Amino acid sequence: MATTSKIEWTEQTWNPVVGCTKISAGCKHCYAETLARRLRAMGTPGYENGFALTLLPERLEEPLRRKKPTVYFVNSMSDLFHDKVPDAYIEQVVDVMRRTPNHSYQVLTKRAARMARFFRDRAVPDNVWLGVSVENQRHGVPRIDYLRTIRARIRFLSVEPLLEDVGELDLTDIHWVIVGGESGPKARPMAPEWAESVHLQCKAQGVAFFFKQWGGWGADGKRRAKSKNGRLLNGRTWDEMPAALLLG
Repeated sequence: MATTSKIEWTEQTWNPVVGCTKISAGCKHCYAETLARRLRAMGTPGYENGFALTLLPERLEEPLRRKKPTVYFVNSMSDLFHDKVPDAYIEQVVDVMRRTPNHSYQVLTKRAARMARFFRDRAVPDNVWLGVSVENQRHGVPRIDYLRTIRARIRFLSVEPLLEDVGELDLTDIHWVIVGGESGPKARPMAPEWAESVHLQCKAQGVAFFFKQWGGWGADGKRRAKSKNGRLLNGRTWDEMPAALLLG
């Protein structure tokens, strides 16, 4: 079912698919995998298979029943463009999004090539934001070029967990960048200069910047469960949103 989200950049999550498989460095300590196992142990409907990829068509119509305009993060517990999710099922998900223009939908993937193929001959509804994960140079940065080929009103990057300096980024036709460190007991640290480099590039290229969190390590490089300044970068919070959203 759709649930209120603790993720700072969205309002609710909608998971018509759950479960996934690891494909890159950012997947190593997947929060969704840990949560799915916990939900299975609790007997939560939809998680009978743990983190094995599972289609949940009974959840497809959840946004249709919600009248209040809502920002949904789609498949926070999976990846809509996983190779085991049929095109026909993705089309059903997109159709629900198209039929609910009062909502906005944030779709994030690590399977950028498949997302680009899917939308090659299909229109992206105006209320759908498309994004890719960019955790490092090897796996993450190449996804940006795939995203750029898709005609979407809002294209965004989730640079989380930021595992290294991602170097110079071409942010042409990218509207929003989220940056964050890794959370959890095995979190890998994020150096402040990596996050600041992305921030400065967003500023120089006119892209909205959102700093989500330091994660399991503070800006001072010390391990901690929660940092008092967990959302501060250079002494302030950065909650910028894409300008296209503000235009309505």
